Amino acid sequence: MQMRPIQPNDNPALQSIIETVMPEFGANGPGFAIEDPEVKDMFSFYSQPGRFYWVIEDEGQLVAGAGISALNGSSVLICELQKMYMLKMARGRGLGQQLLDLCLQGAKELGYESCYIETLDIMQAARKLYERNGFTKRKGPLGNTGHFGCNCFYEKSLL
Repeated sequence: MQMRPIQPNDNPALQSIIETVMPEFGANGPGFAIEDPEVKDMFSFYSQPGRFYWVIEDEGQLVAGAGISALNGSSVLICELQKMYMLKMARGRGLGQQLLDLCLQGAKELGYESCYIETLDIMQAARKLYERNGFTKRKGPLGNTGHFGCNCFYEKSLL
């Protein structure tokens, strides 16, 4: 397994991961990240200042990724953990924790003071991961992500 920053040639594989994982949880169509325009060109989106994206490669195949960007429609001090998806074959091996650690450390280094994430009730393993890492459940959404299909909202102080 190799963890590394996103590269331009990762775009098709990342789009495939997102288009594979999200429907597993009923998260396809409008209101979900699968419809975000950056899904087709993740490298360009996450190469902008204040953003980054990590991938996990296993024997030449991308199996997971996660990134950080400023939370749209909110304070410049709040980032969002974005597009953290992992193929089934890579789950249950501690890779989600490693990705989360990289993202939170990078967010702190960029000067963000808090991290926000949206998910679904049905994504129980993801929710447990966030809660284990100090994310607290919010009553409602923060910012303007456009992900009106999500029903679970978390935030964590990075200070």
